[in-house]
Amino acid sequence: MSDALDYLIKARPDAVGHYFAFLKACGKHLDPKTRSLISVITKVDAQTERGFRQYLGRALREGCTPMEILDALLMAFPTLGLAKIVWAVDIILAMDLPGFRPEALAGNGEWHDLGATRSVKAGVARRVECDGRALFVYRDGKDGWRVYDSRCPHQSTDIPHLALEGTQLTCPKHRWAFDLRTGDCVDKGNSPLRRWESRVVDGRLQAYW
Repeated sequence: MSDALDYLIKARPDAVGHYFAFLKACGKHLDPKTRSLISVITKVDAQTERGFRQYLGRALREGCTPMEILDALLMAFPTLGLAKIVWAVDIILAMDLPGFRPEALAGNGEWHDLGATRSVKAGVARRVECDGRALFVYRDGKDGWRVYDSRCPHQSTDIPHLALEGTQLTCPKHRWAFDLRTGDCVDKGNSPLRRWESRVVDGRLQAYW
């Protein structure tokens, strides 16, 4: 949500609140994925980049796959036209979302080596980069591991290592804060970090994507 809308909700809840109640009522018979895809299409139609980035992230959090998002854009071709679809795809490419890369869309997932487990002590979190993807790794006790995508679920900002203080990670763009012990958002937002499947093989930590 933009700062302006957030302000209006607080300043004039009696007026603006009706608008959001109307939108919520309109989608009460739709599942979250469908609502998210419709929101993505409306932002592309209006060509509002900030809104598109926000609702693209929401669609991914609601379980939409990159291929489903691309299909929704292409299915809306009669109303969007090629120019707006290209506009949206250019933004997706600029965001460099790993899930939209051709190899990921082809479903060629595999295990990636993140390094020796001895390099991370229990109770410690760190940022690592592997095969074009940045991640945050947290070691919970001796054998527990959590591996998260480095991108903020709000607008897919790539969170740098300087944003990590102990086990708390704070996105520098809008100050969403996350607890790496759980992945939960603990301040500003309400969506958790994306967690990747992980395993340990011969003393090496691996993650799957």
